[in-house]
Amino acid sequence: MRLEELRDLVIDALEDMKATDVQVLDVRGKTSITDVMIIASGTSSRHVKSIAETVAFKAKDAGEAPLGAEGLDDGEWALVDLNEIILHVMQPKVREFYQLERLWNPDIPDQDPLVSAKNS
Repeated sequence: MRLEELRDLVIDALEDMKATDVQVLDVRGKTSITDVMIIASGTSSRHVKSIAETVAFKAKDAGEAPLGAEGLDDGEWALVDLNEIILHVMQPKVREFYQLERLWNPDIPDQDPLVSAKNS
């Protein structure tokens, strides 16, 4: 599966699961661990876990089994490693604290509304 197809699969799953504040970051040239990071928020620990599990299931069903997943027990911050894409799903308070978007893209201003970037 091409990177763009996998990205769209993940974004579609996030939309289906009602994830909020989805941000897609192209991190090629900034890190060797992945090409794209997708960051999204869930409204509760159960929502965060459900979003991450659904994305992992849909990716596996499409032939792209995740390399791993972390944080599914706690539900404050879940990570799904799809090799070319790493998905972070966080509760809003955790996301605000760590500000991963600003870490990987310092040009993003504080508390700027995040938008879905399916066509980026």
